[in-house]
Amino acid sequence: MVGDPGQPVVRHSSREALQRNGDESGRDVFLTEELTGGEFENNKNAIWSWIMNDEASSSIGIYGMGGVGKTTLLTHIYNQLLQEPGTFPHVHWITVSQDFSVYKLQNLIARDIRLDLSNEDNERKRAAKMSKALIEKQRWVLILDDLWNCFDFDVVGIPIQVKGCKLILTTRSFEVCQRMVCQETIKVEPLSMEEAWALFTKILGRIPSEVEEIAKSMARECAGLPLGIKTMAGTMRGVDDICEWRNALEELKQSRVRQEGMDEEVFQILRFSYMHLKESALQQCFLYCALFPEDFMIPREHLIAYLIDEGVIKGLKSREAEFNKGHSMLNKLERVCLLESAEKWGDDERYVKMHDLIRDMAIQIQQENSQCMVKAGEQLRELPGAEEWTENLMRVSLMHNQIEKIPSGHSPRCPSLSTLLLCGNQLVLIADSFFEQLHELKVLDLSYTGITKPPDSVSELVNLTALLLIGCKMLRHVPSLEKLRALKRLDLSGSLALEKMPQGMECLCNLSYLIMDGCGEKEFPSGLLPKLSHLQVFVLLEDSVVDNRFIFPLYSPITVKGKEVGCLRKLETLECHFEGCSDFVEYLNSRDKTRLLKKYRIAVGLLHHNHYEHDKNKVIVLSKLSINRDGDFRDMFPEDIQQLTIDECDDAKSLCDVSSLIKYATDLEYIYISSCNSMESLVSSSWYCSAPLPLPSYNGIFTGLKRFNCSGCKSMKKLFPLVLLPSLVNLEEITVEECEKMEEIILGTRSDEEGVMGEESSNNEFKLPKLRLLHLVGLPELKSICNATLICDSLEVIWIIECEKLKRMGICPPLLENGQPSPPPSLKRMYIEPKEWWESVVKWEHPNAKDVLLPFVRFL
Repeated sequence: MVGDPGQPVVRHSSREALQRNGDESGRDVFLTEELTGGEFENNKNAIWSWIMNDEASSSIGIYGMGGVGKTTLLTHIYNQLLQEPGTFPHVHWITVSQDFSVYKLQNLIARDIRLDLSNEDNERKRAAKMSKALIEKQRWVLILDDLWNCFDFDVVGIPIQVKGCKLILTTRSFEVCQRMVCQETIKVEPLSMEEAWALFTKILGRIPSEVEEIAKSMARECAGLPLGIKTMAGTMRGVDDICEWRNALEELKQSRVRQEGMDEEVFQILRFSYMHLKESALQQCFLYCALFPEDFMIPREHLIAYLIDEGVIKGLKSREAEFNKGHSMLNKLERVCLLESAEKWGDDERYVKMHDLIRDMAIQIQQENSQCMVKAGEQLRELPGAEEWTENLMRVSLMHNQIEKIPSGHSPRCPSLSTLLLCGNQLVLIADSFFEQLHELKVLDLSYTGITKPPDSVSELVNLTALLLIGCKMLRHVPSLEKLRALKRLDLSGSLALEKMPQGMECLCNLSYLIMDGCGEKEFPSGLLPKLSHLQVFVLLEDSVVDNRFIFPLYSPITVKGKEVGCLRKLETLECHFEGCSDFVEYLNSRDKTRLLKKYRIAVGLLHHNHYEHDKNKVIVLSKLSINRDGDFRDMFPEDIQQLTIDECDDAKSLCDVSSLIKYATDLEYIYISSCNSMESLVSSSWYCSAPLPLPSYNGIFTGLKRFNCSGCKSMKKLFPLVLLPSLVNLEEITVEECEKMEEIILGTRSDEEGVMGEESSNNEFKLPKLRLLHLVGLPELKSICNATLICDSLEVIWIIECEKLKRMGICPPLLENGQPSPPPSLKRMYIEPKEWWESVVKWEHPNAKDVLLPFVRFL
């Protein structure tokens, strides 16, 4: 990236304004408005610096949404080059546009550099002549504006690697920049609201005070596109009547103004970007984004799931492949600037956003044949009138409104309607007549509504592929699903009031996605799962939290038989609860071991609370089990586990009691152990030293471990053996709380482990290079963290609370050249209680360490 792409202030595009006077040195500059703006200048300066640097790369790509001002930015560069002829004697501007061919591009360049190719038809010979002519010019800048297609430089005849020669191209697609192997790129962003308003007022001139807020709303509706702002402001110039302003704003929001009162240029520029997508599925993906409310942050996963439901994404062998395809499509739409990437603070989920102007264009495309009705987020209190439910409708989005009832008498005749999104309304009643004539409906989303039961007519929607009733907290009954044999996705998550399983589920022979709560059942109906053999996603919940963290259930979740889960050969995602070890072992024995799950959250045993943390995709929770009594369990364990939680398993003394196969779990990152009153250590030194390595290339047990949390283990005295330290190279967090007998975090000295340590132990010094958090709370018998010296230069936060016998920290702060200690470079805070312990008990490896660390200490 050259410079900061920012939000450049770019103005009127004038591609055809170049006047030729007979020779290159006599060219006139482009006609363009000379307006200033901070990011505009930044981008212009960055491009200029790149041009002037002979050692810099030879090509740069300027990309961004249609109408955002890429051409205008380049006109300023072009003009500056012409006005400083000593820089580059040869400057050429070529407008490429969509009607592209190698032959035509060769003619355009040849005409501009005054090369006669009229007598040569062979492309390769034409390319050779052009390359020779450009090389002879020695120093030149070639600008290719409005590039839509990729091409081979050698085929056209552009000698891109000649020193002192520069190629600049503009395009709407980052992908074009990539495929054209641009070594540098700059994205031209839309204007900020402040810049948009400044441009709007400049074009408009005088603004009556009573319409100023409406005018600002109109400027905002133009999505920061300079051409749109200029055209809209020009349309409203001289209008003083506030009623006309209000009407114009409403028309702008409804998109009718794009066809009537507004210059077609803005709309056509945006439409060209859509038409150039070429792939029908990509176009449908783009259009689907317009079904969400204006300025809505669209979760990628939700959007892709809709596309799968409707069949826009299809023909792939796995759900993972379908989602990969979906993300690839969204990435393409971002690269051509039809969508923007978005994120929410503290949320790892990925989002996309659509500019208002782009959304208007997408809605209008779908409305051209009356195929779409979008009134999402418009605060509707009633269903749109019967006249709006036309026969050609294919998609209707009424999501996120305030519609409470769909009374009898509403029976829209929409024989082609495939998607109906009513989610996020206050619906409490839907009349049975409403669905009677919607025979082709595929996707029905009633999520986050207040309905107690969908109408019985839903049972007749035989083409339905997705029925979504997520978060319907009042939902008590789902009508029979017996006839819905096309159904592929059924999501009842968060609908906690359901009193029983829907009837007819055994008939859902094509179901690939099932998420639901317990429906008042203690056990999933025996014999049902084998009939749902196409399941790719099977998730059983019983908790009010509905999100991607898959929080495990409260009290007694619905259980399922391990053997029946194991028979699901297409399964990719599993979340379920096995009653005991035997069911878990049955599942492990009966599953297809050649087909690993992409995601699983499996709970085994009696769960009694819902505060288990689940941060990884492959999680096992063991709760209130007699592990040592089941030998089969010790020898059966998923090797790809990423997170292990053990709660109240009293007969396990260490992890090797839980499973002898733990040494194979090379992906294990998080370990949580709580209230295991027989647990004495994570692993014993003897077991670690005797455990055979699984593979010759194996790095060591727990080499992937990042987080370890131990709390409430009454017998735990020692956490890690010293011999384990060289393996903990990725450990980031250690938390130990309320372990009343804990004496030492890291057990032993070098002499204790003689013969089993690597050369790192020769000086009795060990590194935990990535440790960021050390959290020790409520350890009344703790005397030492480690008898060896620990180097922890990545530490950020240290908590030492109520560890009043702790004398030896074992952690050596970094030393300066003069031998004096300094704080770890990343240290932010130390929380200490009581203050007396810090002042009179604890000792650090260096006598001056306390003084150096004191500024970081906060006494509680």
